[in-house]
Amino acid sequence: MKLQTLILSSVLGLMAGTALAGASVDVYKSPYCGCCGKWVEHMRAQGFDVKTHDVEDVPGQRKKLGMPDAYGSCHTAKVGNYLIEGHVPAADVQRLLKEKPKAVGLAVPSMPPGSPGMESAKPMPYETLLVKADGSTSVFARH
Repeated sequence: MKLQTLILSSVLGLMAGTALAGASVDVYKSPYCGCCGKWVEHMRAQGFDVKTHDVEDVPGQRKKLGMPDAYGSCHTAKVGNYLIEGHVPAADVQRLLKEKPKAVGLAVPSMPPGSPGMESAKPMPYETLLVKADGSTSVFARH
């Protein structure tokens, strides 16, 4: 009986991981930004269902969605009840969806070299921030 339980929990775990990866992501980006397109490719390669929306006013869209401007980057995305600002790695988004913290979402402010979509021969360390409802942040991941 223990073996059957172990097999069932393993299968359910794999199914849950697949469901997270297949989450729908709406990306609001400038039609003129190439790195945003590269981030979209990164997310799709990790199994996310990504829809892009070209907007002329990314900061306006960010504000409308509810991400504080202080954490702004070149694109804002919505996945589930969360916002994703900038070049956040897909693994961080998957972790967010799995852990479901009370938060606005995740942000990688600016456009750090070496982040997804900003690949570089000279990557720099950067942090993914968990943005809370009051606008404060904590470090969610270090890269």
